[in-house]
Amino acid sequence: MMGVGKTTIGKNLAKKLNYNFIDVDKIIEAKEGLSINLIFKNKSEGYFRKIESEITLSELKNEKSVISLGGGAFLNNVIRRKAKKLSISFWLDLPLDQLIKRLKKNTNRPLLFKKNIAETAKKIYFDRKKIYNEADYRIKCGYLKPNEIVSKILNLYEKSGS
Repeated sequence: MMGVGKTTIGKNLAKKLNYNFIDVDKIIEAKEGLSINLIFKNKSEGYFRKIESEITLSELKNEKSVISLGGGAFLNNVIRRKAKKLSISFWLDLPLDQLIKRLKKNTNRPLLFKKNIAETAKKIYFDRKKIYNEADYRIKCGYLKPNEIVSKILNLYEKSGS
């Protein structure tokens, strides 16, 4: 889900594992020469999702990498199946009140543009929750510091035998 801290947690986790960190949204922005917001605005969400799918499926093949997927990527059946086959997936779940507080501070979210942030975030969260639950692990991030979240993920990762 947007705003949960995927980039922060992903970078810290990659550093601890001595793995590469891959942020799919950043790769898309570099490839397109546009921010995600402008891609949505100028080219459409459909165009973005197509590029996101191509890049994500390619990046999932990388070994020894921590990959931060965009909040909507896991909704794509092909991406979700490939992620589950080739990697271990973690849903960083943040309580809605904390998530809304974070999202109100950031105006770079195309799905929230010119909308009631609290209502829209709540709708997106509940629409996606069932699919996010298909991740291998759910990390309840409320009131945890980034280093505590990284420790939980490391512990689960090591127990998984990967």
